[in-house]
Amino acid sequence: MVQENHLFAANLIFPLFIVDGDNQKVEVSSMPGIYRYSVDNLLREVESCMKLGLKAFDLFPAVEESLKDKYATESYRKGTLYLRAIEAVKKEFPEACVVTDVAMDPYSSDGHDGIVENGEILNDETLEVLGKMALAHAESGADIIAPSDMMDGRIGYLRETLDANGFSNVSLMSYTAKYASAYYGPFRDALGSAPKKGDKKSYQMNPANSREALIEAQLDAEEGADFLMVKPGLPYLDVIKLLHDNFDLPIAAYNVSGEYAMLKAAIANGWLSEQVILETLLSFKRAGATSILTYHAKEVLEKGWVK
Repeated sequence: MVQENHLFAANLIFPLFIVDGDNQKVEVSSMPGIYRYSVDNLLREVESCMKLGLKAFDLFPAVEESLKDKYATESYRKGTLYLRAIEAVKKEFPEACVVTDVAMDPYSSDGHDGIVENGEILNDETLEVLGKMALAHAESGADIIAPSDMMDGRIGYLRETLDANGFSNVSLMSYTAKYASAYYGPFRDALGSAPKKGDKKSYQMNPANSREALIEAQLDAEEGADFLMVKPGLPYLDVIKLLHDNFDLPIAAYNVSGEYAMLKAAIANGWLSEQVILETLLSFKRAGATSILTYHAKEVLEKGWVK
């Protein structure tokens, strides 16, 4: 009666990793209980989640090293693993909400989110690649496209590209405040997407900054974003609240791989109770997020903690 915040299945988005091949289900060593799925097993996993009431999925591809190049051409080539996965999920489960990741790093031989020349990221040239990628995702059936690259002006560019090609109904979930964080390690292990040289500090946000997120959010809102996302989630609850208090757009929080691995390790060692999972997810809701990308999504439904 007096509880101020409630968590529902509708608030959760489940990130899923995809690999090529058949009948593949390979656990990510640094993320117990999380797997890389071939498309056939991905469909089985989505089906089991749908039966629990979980209907939103963010797909991430593990791309073979031999397919990567400087310009991430594999990201929009017809018939690629990722596009086949999107099409398969939407064909089998039309009612599922499919979120897709737009960034060059899974497909780039440099491991960066943008085109690299002489150690620098070429912002505007990268937008063209991102536009082709987003359009390929929309044509494959994506419901929400989530650019995680942090290039300047990419929301406006993608909105214009999608609208011009008849996809005005496809939403944009912008990684508005994506920090240059040390919490991404297990995710990069899962996809093999770590930078080959340098780091991402020139285009991701400084962990010391919060007001900068207001500038990024204002630009994204003006350019046509439908959601504003904060990543990571747990160390940046203040930023989630800051965006919630200053913008009318829905706020998403990404409960990232390092946060997941940290809790799982503490629980496995008996240092913390499993209840920290629900407490963590509620903290995002309390801070103002209505969409929570979390690797805990399926298990909290299986345990009956969330309906």
